[in-house]
Amino acid sequence: MSSFASSIARSSPSGRPSDEIPGVLALGRGDVAEMFVSLSARHPEGRDAEYLAWHTLDHRAEQHRLLEVRGSLRFVSTPACRSARVAADPRYEATDHFMVYLFTDQAAMDSFYGLGEELFKAGRMPHRLPAVEGDLYTLAGKAAAPHAVAGADVLPWRPALGAYLLVELGVAAADRLVDIDGVAGVWWAVSDLGRSMGYDWFVTPTSPDEGPKQVSLCFIDGDPVDAARRLQPILEKRWADGLARPLLAAPFYSVVPYEWDRHLP
Repeated sequence: MSSFASSIARSSPSGRPSDEIPGVLALGRGDVAEMFVSLSARHPEGRDAEYLAWHTLDHRAEQHRLLEVRGSLRFVSTPACRSARVAADPRYEATDHFMVYLFTDQAAMDSFYGLGEELFKAGRMPHRLPAVEGDLYTLAGKAAAPHAVAGADVLPWRPALGAYLLVELGVAAADRLVDIDGVAGVWWAVSDLGRSMGYDWFVTPTSPDEGPKQVSLCFIDGDPVDAARRLQPILEKRWADGLARPLLAAPFYSVVPYEWDRHLP
């Protein structure tokens, strides 16, 4: 066993998984209902590390003053991650960064947008990445692998080494993805593609005629590139069965605070 695998094994929790304990679930399931997912390309001048430092220490932190915000997650692609992609529609090929905000309801977008405006006016938004997509998704399901022990409801707050992101056309449960070694769990959510929020940062390269769009966020507690290779067969079967059509299927690393250049495109 490699030293990396050994360290994971030593840190693995034990005991009965929360999702098998009715008493635990009865005490709370969380109130996240919406996920805002932002996909971006690399910085045109190679200032990705500078961008990640600003976004994590300033902009992302500020969002948590909003009562409706329950969490935020940031991930970045590397050349190895790109090589391990199973699918990348040309419209999503440029994606090297993605960000997820978790909200209690769709109405939170007014506060989210308003805060961005105030920070912009105060000179607090000096960096931008080229947008690939920014869209709101309604949470449709969640599942945790038994080895995670912590339940599906709390996966975003369980530390992850990375994520595997699926963007698909079509709606299909993603719970089988937790059967893959290295996948601690998955949340999946759906956008109706026809929803117009009236905000200029809602960008989607797909059209309503293509039908509903789904994102699945797999929380990875092993190496994301290794997990990607193990996920490939189950994803190819999923698409062959016609359950969904892939737009992007790619591994990403979690951003490491104060090591902004550790994982870069």
